[in-house]
Amino acid sequence: MTRPVARPVEYTGAGGLTLRGEEIGDPSAPPVLLLHGGGQTRHSWSDTAVSLNEDGWRVVNLDQRGHGDSDWAPGRQYAFADYAEDVRRVVPALGQPPVLVGASLGGLASLLAESLSEPPFSRGLVLVDVATRMEPDGVTRILDFMRSHPDGFETLEECADAVAAYNPHRPRPKDPRGLERNLRRGEDGRWRWHWDPGFVGIDRRTAERDFQIHAAARALRVPTLLVRGKLSDLLSEEGAREFLTLVPHARFVDVSGAGHMVAGDNNDVFTEAVRRFLRTEIGLP
Repeated sequence: MTRPVARPVEYTGAGGLTLRGEEIGDPSAPPVLLLHGGGQTRHSWSDTAVSLNEDGWRVVNLDQRGHGDSDWAPGRQYAFADYAEDVRRVVPALGQPPVLVGASLGGLASLLAESLSEPPFSRGLVLVDVATRMEPDGVTRILDFMRSHPDGFETLEECADAVAAYNPHRPRPKDPRGLERNLRRGEDGRWRWHWDPGFVGIDRRTAERDFQIHAAARALRVPTLLVRGKLSDLLSEEGAREFLTLVPHARFVDVSGAGHMVAGDNNDVFTEAVRRFLRTEIGLP
């Protein structure tokens, strides 16, 4: 199958930061905006983007602030509110309301951005392994992984070993060169993750944050899908049920064989769940 040609895009986020990414599909088609999780880049959505484009969507796949090719924020401006404001700046520039698909950090940014807009500015919302309640042990494990190896890796094999230790349920890639999309090589020749190390220095486990997220969920009026990785240690079954109580119109899918990195762990099942939601709940294109 020939993959569609991706066009580079740039948007201006909060504080004038440049947010970079790519899009595929007819520029006049209804958009889907893909927002990755913390410590990831837009490349985590590559296969999903192609599949959604096959259904006729214009897919905009963005690196969030401090990640990938987008600008790093001065003064470590990486609070959830900063990411939500970026979404609020990008959406009007798309020309028509998008469906927001956000994993973890991207999901919370989308949820908060939607709650701050009156009337709703999206056609729908897909939250990937994140909701109003996050398990502290899962949050700690993610942050510990992101803080590990501050000096990077000498080889791609070392990097692949670290990823395999973090995701023991996912087969280790036979060819570690695929990891290059999420890494940058320094002048010292070492490989480091393609995000600002200052991102992990922000304390996001506050009562104020939890209140904002609960209030945002209660305010949701757009069609919503919650996707959970059945093996996730960040979003528990109880956390999913809590969200569905707050947002009774939301749909829910539990993806077997997947942990927190749902799209990477079981991409086919994940993508089909999103496609089904778009067909049945959104109805476009």
